[in-house]
Amino acid sequence: MGFEERKRKILKLLDQEESKEVQEIADKLGISAITIRRDLQQLATEGLLVRTHGGAMKAPPLHPFSAFVDKAGVAQENKQHIGKLAAAQVKPGDTLFMDCGSTVFAMCPYLKKTGPLRIITNSLPVLAAFMDTDQITVNLIGGEVDRERKAVHGQRALQHIESYHAVKAFIGTDGLSVKNGLTAFSEKEAGISKAMATQADTVYLLCDSSKIGKDSYLKYAPLSLVDFLVTDHQLPATMAAQLKAGGVRLIS
Repeated sequence: MGFEERKRKILKLLDQEESKEVQEIADKLGISAITIRRDLQQLATEGLLVRTHGGAMKAPPLHPFSAFVDKAGVAQENKQHIGKLAAAQVKPGDTLFMDCGSTVFAMCPYLKKTGPLRIITNSLPVLAAFMDTDQITVNLIGGEVDRERKAVHGQRALQHIESYHAVKAFIGTDGLSVKNGLTAFSEKEAGISKAMATQADTVYLLCDSSKIGKDSYLKYAPLSLVDFLVTDHQLPATMAAQLKAGGVRLIS
């Protein structure tokens, strides 16, 4: 049984009973307790549960990243696949922009294995993910805190971004199409992502296939903003061909 399948089953158990001991989960899944402990630590790092002495519990309503975690749980397997692919593009010593998208956040567990990095982000969950990692320096963008999105936005944040340069930017989007390029529900999030892309040498758009071919109400950037689209293997071949014809290189 792979990690993604174990993860789904562990979270389902916690949905049913709120908390579980390591051995209980191990017995239910038929997996060793050592593997379950490792899985619980990984899920806690991702903000999907809270570790307790001897086990784990479901992230409570007052968990500081509960709203973000709800969004991060959508299409979770695809997001983890994309996060792993995106992290593989990073080299030790890189300086990165990372926006507050939940798919971008999925890179965090894999980046911890990369080596020394400098990350510039407006995401509070990204900041929290690296608080226990000495090799990764986080530059938190200043500005107004958006409690719902667990991120920093506003004019000050844009000015902060304009003061820095990164070799790579990893951004998300609410919609992507050949006709309308990158689209979003929120002007403030779109502004942050576009500013990061402008200040980076190479731009990676992280987007699961469910958002491709669909448009949100705000058009904020053409396809030419993006160097690479990192997506999942469920992207239809016809759509992949259209994006490639538009100059986008695919990683899937």
